[in-house]
Amino acid sequence: MDRMDIMLFHSTYGLRPAVEAAAERLRAAGHLVHVPDLFEGRTAGTVEEGMAIKEEIGKDELLKRAILAAAPYSERGLLYAGFSFGASVAQTLALGDDKARGLLLLHGTSDIAESATADDLPVQLHIADPDPFESHDWLTSWYLRMGKAGADVEVYRYPGAGHLYTDPELPDFDERAAEQTWAIALAFLESL
Repeated sequence: MDRMDIMLFHSTYGLRPAVEAAAERLRAAGHLVHVPDLFEGRTAGTVEEGMAIKEEIGKDELLKRAILAAAPYSERGLLYAGFSFGASVAQTLALGDDKARGLLLLHGTSDIAESATADDLPVQLHIADPDPFESHDWLTSWYLRMGKAGADVEVYRYPGAGHLYTDPELPDFDERAAEQTWAIALAFLESL
């Protein structure tokens, strides 16, 4: 197995213990994991609080912070990963980085520019089914557009799970779905 250099982005809840625990799980599997704090120490107790922090900081500033966090490592070829909002950040950076080695999306996706290219980029998405933020129509469109961009996409759906089902501190938590997600995700990383 090749050790992956992973850039892992948090959700709108901010850099909370569940994100650090996920990073430790990846490190235990032999990977080098970077966990930038895009909210600079702020965390949220609810999705609404997180959205307010996100809006206050602004999309452009958040993207700038993410790019600055990834820049020192991107030359080596990063695997971008993230949770929900962090997944959308990871996707944006991966599609803009021709050295990206892969993309692991947990609980979220993002818009894809018509001109986006992702030649043979390995992409894995884990999503609740149904997901309150990612409708079936949206996910179908996303899948087709990622394929058109050239990505090699795998999608795993978890019926009955809550949106952020891998976070044990949230009501969405689903232990069975979370363990299944991590087993599949770690095998994905092994295959790269």
